[in-house]
Amino acid sequence: MSDMLAIIEDSSADERVVEEIARRHPDRVTVLLQDGTGEPQLADTDTPRGRAQLARLSALQTAIERTGAVVVGLVASREQLRGWRFDRVVGSSGPRAAF
Repeated sequence: MSDMLAIIEDSSADERVVEEIARRHPDRVTVLLQDGTGEPQLADTDTPRGRAQLARLSALQTAIERTGAVVVGLVASREQLRGWRFDRVVGSSGPRAAF
């Protein structure tokens, strides 16, 4: 089993991150959604911005699961990942060693 963390910052990188996930063939993917400053960007789903973000996350999850991986979680900050281990990390700045 391989676990991957996918760091999603801006929507322009979504396709590239999904391609990297597909190339690496992980079994499980956890998605960290943050903006370029590292601040959480989960919005209230009762707002237009929140509904757009929910639609984006749904499309992203579908795209990731088409690679054969299972999305096991969504987090809004690295603090939520304290103590977790990943075999690989991918994101807007490219693939990285696990942390």
